[in-house]
Amino acid sequence: MPFLDRSGPLCALTITAVLLMPAASSSQDSHAIDYLNFANGALPVRVGGMAAELKVEIDKALMAIDGDGGGFVVTPKPGAADTELWFFYRLPAATTFSGFAIPNVGETPSPSQTFFREVEIAGGVEGPDGPFERLATATLTTHAKKGQVTRFPANVAKSVTWVKLTLRGGIHVERDKTFFEFSEIIGEGSQEPVPMLESFTGKWKGRGVLVELKQDGANVSGCYDGTGDLSGTVSGNLLRATGTHRDSGVPSSFVLSVNDEGAVIGVRSTNRAPFKLYTGAADAKLVTECSERATRPPGCGSIVHGIRFDYDSAVIRPDSAPVLDALFAGLKDAPESSITIVGHTSSEGSEAYNRELSQRRAAAVVAALAERGIDERRLSAHGAGESQPIADNGTEAGRSLNRRVEVTCK
Repeated sequence: MPFLDRSGPLCALTITAVLLMPAASSSQDSHAIDYLNFANGALPVRVGGMAAELKVEIDKALMAIDGDGGGFVVTPKPGAADTELWFFYRLPAATTFSGFAIPNVGETPSPSQTFFREVEIAGGVEGPDGPFERLATATLTTHAKKGQVTRFPANVAKSVTWVKLTLRGGIHVERDKTFFEFSEIIGEGSQEPVPMLESFTGKWKGRGVLVELKQDGANVSGCYDGTGDLSGTVSGNLLRATGTHRDSGVPSSFVLSVNDEGAVIGVRSTNRAPFKLYTGAADAKLVTECSERATRPPGCGSIVHGIRFDYDSAVIRPDSAPVLDALFAGLKDAPESSITIVGHTSSEGSEAYNRELSQRRAAAVVAALAERGIDERRLSAHGAGESQPIADNGTEAGRSLNRRVEVTCK
């Protein structure tokens, strides 16, 4: 895991199993991986059911898997007791779910607003058109207090690559025109290794999106907004990148993927503001200020994501090799005599523990670079823990960006 990741219409639904327990800060067990989380590669691809008439768009499907367990209003227009929505997700690799969870089932004190009552998760392997097989169902009741989680097991142990989430009805529908809320769907289980996506070379344009990227192995560089330069690394099907506007110095952070239609989809945070949906269609005719610029490997001064570790360990996972190779390529000929690898974590766990773990993991990166041929006398490690976040720790996208390596040279 990265620095630090400790880690058709519904039929009548019944409760399979419900257990209320305190929620972890990341809306999941401290060690369990949420395979229905965007920051772990799950991509929203479509909305359906009554989505069109209630003006529900793809951003709501993303909010249901963003790692923020707080509630949000799903329906911009009010619905009735029979309201039903479908959210479709593409998983980055074959996944077998053992169970699901929904945190913070809370009711806004208003007769015109309620939390969705019935939940169904179905899985398939062919695409968003199905066929889908029901994996689990639950009927929700309001939690007594914040920080609780409703858990229910998967009834079918089936390997799937597509998920259909259905939300139906409300816990307390008091009026014909009612707004519906939800929080987060969490999916735990096991997943096959995710191959590195090699689709981050291109140009994309959309509402608020103007970006060109060039990929060389795990390394990606590019430009955005006309005056912004970015760089990042690919892990699995996700690019995590940071950028800065040349004129204003305002920073931005990105977690992006490219879907089956060739569109870029993900989230962006500007100047540490909340993440917003970032999506645009491919536009081969687009010309940007970096169209003639070659890719640059990470090196001195770089922020590097995608170096992943075993749970609660400084053992680097094998799928991190492309990122380490790119970092080695950028540092091997650096003229500076001293290179410090600084490890950073997100905010789960205690500050002291995070600092110690980040030190061990930075040392592991130093050892990996020395094995590749950099003189170990030039290398040192420093663990900064959670003290220097570059993104909000309130969502998993932000936490995944805070788990990083920074390279300082002198």
